[in-house]
This record gives sequence, C-alpha cells and structure tokens, in this order.
Amino acid sequence: MTSFKPSSSSSSRQTLRGQTAIIGAGLSAVGRVPGKSALALAADAAGKALADAGIGKHEVDGVLSSAAFASPFHRFSVAFSEYLGIQPTFSNTLQVSGATAATMFNIAAAAIAGGLAETVLVVGGDSLLTGLSPDLALRSMTESRDQQYEMPFGIPVANTFAMTAHRHMKEFGTTSEQLAKVAVIHREHARRTPGAQMTDPLTVDDVLNSGMVTTPYHKLDCSLISDGGAAFIVTSAERAKALGIAKPVYILGGGECYTHEHIFLMPSLTATGAVQSSAKAYAMAGCGPKDIDVAGVYDCFTGTVIMMLEDLGFCAKGEGGPFVDDGQMTYGGAIPCNTHGGLLSFAHSGMPGSLFHFYEVINQLRGRCGERQVAGAELGLVHSLGAGFATNATTILGTEATL
Repeated sequence: MTSFKPSSSSSSRQTLRGQTAIIGAGLSAVGRVPGKSALALAADAAGKALADAGIGKHEVDGVLSSAAFASPFHRFSVAFSEYLGIQPTFSNTLQVSGATAATMFNIAAAAIAGGLAETVLVVGGDSLLTGLSPDLALRSMTESRDQQYEMPFGIPVANTFAMTAHRHMKEFGTTSEQLAKVAVIHREHARRTPGAQMTDPLTVDDVLNSGMVTTPYHKLDCSLISDGGAAFIVTSAERAKALGIAKPVYILGGGECYTHEHIFLMPSLTATGAVQSSAKAYAMAGCGPKDIDVAGVYDCFTGTVIMMLEDLGFCAKGEGGPFVDDGQMTYGGAIPCNTHGGLLSFAHSGMPGSLFHFYEVINQLRGRCGERQVAGAELGLVHSLGAGFATNATTILGTEATL
C-alpha cells in the first residue's frame, strides 16, 4: 500500500476568512409571545431571513439549529426542516449551552467552504417564557449541570456564574455598583430598540434594590426569560456576489475553547476560554480588539460582561469594572456593546439568545439600526458562552471579505 503524502496545499493551514457571507437575517417577536411553539418562532424568523435574502426555502440545502428547552424534539434541526417543508442534505442540532450561537456560524462557514452545503440556514427558537413555567424554565437549564457531583450540592447554573463574579470582586475590587452599571447601560440601549422586552428606565439604585438572587447578583443583574427566535442565511461569498446581495456580511474569523465541565475544575475563576477563542478568531480575521467597531457580548449576568470585556481584549484583566463605569461599552466609548439591550433587557430565550446578538451586530454592519446605529461600523465581534464559562465561541464579521 502506498503511504499517503499530503500535498503542500493540504498540509498548510486553511482559513475561513471571507469565504462565506450572511445574506439574510430574520427575527421573530420576542419577550412574551403566547401561543407560539419553539418551532413556530424559529419558522417565523426563518421566513423573514429568506425574504431578506431574496431566496426561496428550496434553495437551502443545510440547516444548523440550536436545541430548544421547550420543545420535545431532540433532533430540532430535523423537526424544523419538516415543519418548514424542506429536506436538507446537511443538518445538525447543536448544544454547547450559550456558546451554541457562535459555533453555528463557525460550522456553517466550515461546511460551505468544505463543500458539504451551499446555503445554510442557521436558526434557533424557544418559548421559555410561555412554553414553560418559571420553575420548569429554570429547571431545564439547571438540569444540564452534572447530576452526580454538582447538583446534589445545590449548584445550579446561576450559582456558578455568581462564584466567578465573587472571585473577580475579591481579586480586582470590582463593585456591585459597577455590576449594576452594566444593567443600566443595557437598558438604555433597549430603550432605543423596537420590540425589546424591557424598556422601563433603570438606575443603579434600582438594580441594587432589586431582590437578591444569588450573591452578588440581584434580580436585575440577571438576564431575562423570554420567547423568541432568530434565523440567518449563510452562503459562499461567490454566490452572494452572483445573487447581487447589496450588503452581505462576511464571516472573517472564528474560534472556540472548552475548558471544563465542572465548575470546580475551571482553570481560573477570573480568566476564561474567551481568551483562547477570541485569539483564534482575531488571528483568522487578521485584526485585533482595537479594530472592532461594535460587539455582541454574552450577558447572562452583569459580571459576565465585565469578565468578557477583559478576556476579549477590550481592556486589561481587572479593569472591566472601571471600563464600564467610564462609559467605554456604550456609544462614544471604546467598544459599543449589545446595542439592542442584550440578554439583560432585549430578550433571552435560552440557547437562541446569543443569536439576537448576531442579529444586532449584522444589522449594525448593514447600517440598519436607525437611532442606535454605530456610525461607520464595518467590523463586528460576537462572543457566545455558556455553562459557567465552560464553553466559549467567538465570531468576527465584516463588511468586506478581506481586511
């Protein structure tokens, strides 16, 4: 048997930079959407994404979906395709907790570049608010934790994130007021966003006086429980050009990192896999944190945002609290983040929640955000994470295929 010798092209590391483009984006109603199943919310968003791209559903040959807590279907992507009336030749349902959104875009780009599909529908939907009782919604997320070592000792997912915030406060002097400021900034952004779930004015005192959930997090330090879905059409850069898409958004870089399953084995309580996932994404895209114009940063809790601003390179480790306090994560600051209001004020329907970050960043890059538009936005970053920082995924998007 002749031994295989890789050619020079196959042995060199390939890049996904600029090979694929997002040509359509759709969003269902979010917040309280009674009478809509997870499938219905996903299908609503998909229909809008297809219309935005100007293509028919028969042109989709790949489907990537997140799992849905309020759905009985383990193979959600397959059930969704049946519901929509298509039979894709590439399909998968992904579940890496909150990091699922960015992984779907990374995998869609890889599948298209590798010839497994030509046009991939990235979609997620869930009805956490009206499809489940509050107890069941919390239980559905909590029961994904380890049943042998963690759950018997009362460590649901909120407590794992609270532990990291506690440690950050102890090591770096981060304050409850700085955590609260994150929620206030998100609420101000949501007030500019049509359809956001929470738009009432919010102050630091409001956050600090809301009920304690798990120290140091008050109720208003925690993300919402919502219904909602989002969908996107991803295809090759060549096909986007052939279709005459006016403003495609290119996938320039992606990276992921999975550091642990159990919180007691987390390598550090104040540094996360976002350091590695973003480094890979920056290297692939050929840019750095200072080049990013707008960001979508996973915000399940206020302290999560502060740690991510540091680990994504927008400020130094330990400086996230003052960075937020200085107004650096909003308009006029170093990096406008979650300009739609994020999971804290726009909506959070579980694993599809970070798809809302993608929807906002994509629309920012397309110049469609009206009074909340970040002027001149050409390069965006979305970071998704989950499971007590166990899963991290970063995607960098741009208005040009190459930088």
